[in-house]
Amino acid sequence: MKRFTPVVAGLLVAVAVLAAEYPAPVEGNAVLKDFKFRTGEMLPELRIHYRTVGTPRRDATGVVVNAVLVTHGTTGSGAQFIRPEFAGELFGTGQPLDAAKYFVVLPDGIGHGKSSKPSDGRHAHFPAYGYLDMIEAQRRMLVEGLGVTHLRLVMGTSMGGMHTWLWGEVYPDMMDALLPLASLPMPMSGRNRVWRRIIIDAIRHDPDWHGGEYQTQPPSLRTALAMLFFLSSNPMIRMHEAPTLAQADAQLDAFVNAQAKTSDANDVLYALEASQDYDPGPGLEKIRAPLLAINTADDLINPPELGVLEREIKRVPRGRAMVLPLSERTRGHGSHTLAALWKDELVRLLAESERR
Repeated sequence: MKRFTPVVAGLLVAVAVLAAEYPAPVEGNAVLKDFKFRTGEMLPELRIHYRTVGTPRRDATGVVVNAVLVTHGTTGSGAQFIRPEFAGELFGTGQPLDAAKYFVVLPDGIGHGKSSKPSDGRHAHFPAYGYLDMIEAQRRMLVEGLGVTHLRLVMGTSMGGMHTWLWGEVYPDMMDALLPLASLPMPMSGRNRVWRRIIIDAIRHDPDWHGGEYQTQPPSLRTALAMLFFLSSNPMIRMHEAPTLAQADAQLDAFVNAQAKTSDANDVLYALEASQDYDPGPGLEKIRAPLLAINTADDLINPPELGVLEREIKRVPRGRAMVLPLSERTRGHGSHTLAALWKDELVRLLAESERR
């Protein structure tokens, strides 16, 4: 049996206590019949996997009034939120999304986690999907699978943040508040498009990809994972954690080797290509619910020097935005999952949007 030092053992106990403060997630699947994608393609059955924390509460008319939708980032899943720095900061007793008060829904998007995806068997014959398809599948999962027709809050991180902007435009009357994290309300362009295109081309031009019908993962998968690692933090942390060439190589190799065990090239390819239809800009005035957008100054994917957030938030009728400064607590793009950085603002948003 492995033995731990007193410090490590103490940390494990602390994590266990923290995790016990909110109910264990309940997993389920919504099977959506005859799901039609915007390309015109159709799947007779589209599976959307989800996790829920808490219990739905209904008003006198039977409408669920306490549902919160939390959507994840590219290549992630709802499982990424079940960790001390997110769920441990939000779902416990007295915390902003206390599971005794809220019904939190954590779906796996199309092509991600345990939802229907290319690697299930269709490979490159899986329908091409976009972000608008993903939020429509989320909506149907809520309505058909969980009986939820209204949301107290829609929030998301990275790709999920982009989904949050679209939710506010496409279904403006379905929520009371919106919290997009680590995202910008602009079309897929600039550096954000370039890094995605690099990965897409690496996979599609890999001779071992075989049009998506590979028997073993093509080498380009490792290129994709390395790029995701590069974008996920900030330069100061990388230098602190890897101050030598050998340490930098070891850190990169450890991440790629670990992720390669459970990743699939087609799934990554589809997930990155899905962003091509993202452009909330033309519809920002349609957003009716209070919206708070939060980014961090050290986010390589959404650089604040573009000035996009400050400019475009003025078009959202009840919108406001903030860019958290670089600090010892921020982690670049990955700051979106560190709820301690922004949970006080979430409390404020919930108070501002509470129905009287």
